[in-house]
Amino acid sequence: MSQEKNYAEQEAWKQLQKQFPPEYQLSSNELPQEYFWTWQQHRVHIDHYPRPNANAKVILLHGVGTNGRQMSLVLGHPLAQAGYETMALDLPGYGLTTYTSKSNIRYEDWITLVSDFIDSEALKDDRPIFLYGLSAGGMLTLHVAMQNKHVKGIIGMTFLDQQDLDVKKGTMRFSPLSPMLLPGMNITAKTPFGKIALPMAWVSKMSKLTNDPKALKIMLRDKTSAGNTMSIQFLNSYMNYRPPYHVSSFVQCPVLLTQPAEDHWTPLTLSQEVMKHLSVPHQTVILPKGGHYPVEKEALDQLQKSSIAFIQQQLN
Repeated sequence: MSQEKNYAEQEAWKQLQKQFPPEYQLSSNELPQEYFWTWQQHRVHIDHYPRPNANAKVILLHGVGTNGRQMSLVLGHPLAQAGYETMALDLPGYGLTTYTSKSNIRYEDWITLVSDFIDSEALKDDRPIFLYGLSAGGMLTLHVAMQNKHVKGIIGMTFLDQQDLDVKKGTMRFSPLSPMLLPGMNITAKTPFGKIALPMAWVSKMSKLTNDPKALKIMLRDKTSAGNTMSIQFLNSYMNYRPPYHVSSFVQCPVLLTQPAEDHWTPLTLSQEVMKHLSVPHQTVILPKGGHYPVEKEALDQLQKSSIAFIQQQLN
């Protein structure tokens, strides 16, 4: 089991937040509480802004190039300031969550873990629970809500359906080679070589993670986020996950897509393939000037404003 740490000891996020507008930077008295939640063989790190009197709770999920603290910066703290209780999870393999074997982690574990965490929160009280997901975390929110009846609403910053070959090609680093790489990954994952860990920056367009050069450099150096490695088996489980049913049959809750206007990794067209099939109430908001992981004030302001409006719309 890897050693438990907290973000007070980590410099990466402190350097990263300096690239944010001043009002989005966390002062010493604005830091989230940190705790670990036990799930199977994992100790899951959680950034928590407790708000016992809040009328809703929001669980934030990162993607394959980010972590929970980076979600707190983007939306967790802003929503807490607005009066909501927020929890940003470090999913297995990322952030400060501990594990016994990184090579055994699968995308299905992420889905089950988040669903179990929602269940544990639902047992505490009957406040509505909303999900926010960035990048791969966006589709993760849908996959979780397909099997969990406690989700009141979903906010996604891109919805990437990896069953769509165009999405696979569009998000992989060597997209022209994807017809050869994708079958190869599937085959390799079933052999002992499947446990080999690959830098996520090798296999995805991590150079497009954020449009701020300093922020990008910080994140790529951060082994708990964009500088992370994951096994071929995890990558295969993510790229080839088959949900229980098609998104056109999704009925659990309304969906909000918050699309950064200057997202050079996952442009709007990729998420529209999911949005056009939804039968539940859904809407799209463009975040002006925002990159895939937005540090731009205009994008962050719009994300906060639209998220609050969406949550309140579901509560009224």
